[in-house]
Amino acid sequence: MKSRFLFPYWCRYLGLVLILVHIPIVMFKKDLGFDLHETQPSSNLFNSHHLFFMTTTLLMAIGLFLIAFAKEKIEDEQILQLRLDSLQWAIYVNYIVLVISLIFTNDTEHILFLNLLIPLVFFIIRFRWKIFQNNRLIKE
Repeated sequence: MKSRFLFPYWCRYLGLVLILVHIPIVMFKKDLGFDLHETQPSSNLFNSHHLFFMTTTLLMAIGLFLIAFAKEKIEDEQILQLRLDSLQWAIYVNYIVLVISLIFTNDTEHILFLNLLIPLVFFIIRFRWKIFQNNRLIKE
């Protein structure tokens, strides 16, 4: 993965802000007037439930995307290799979860949501964990 295709380092903080904005909105959705269990006509594509879901999902996805693909302070070959390995593992995990969820569920909305977020979340977790392990080995 070429580092020229990565976002600047400060984009990681912008991604964190987007996620931190997303969390209270989703937690207090009933207080904001978005009851997800209310029955609304399915013919209306832009009803309040759909717009709320679309907005919060985009906030989370863009935030995770910015965090995942922002440059490190020091981008070297080892960081690029860790990034590539983490991305490969994220795709493996994503397809395992996708196959399992397709076999055992019929809920396509949740399958789409999982398929959207799992690769980014797993990539970020594994990449940060590998960087933490490498830094710990360097200190020892």
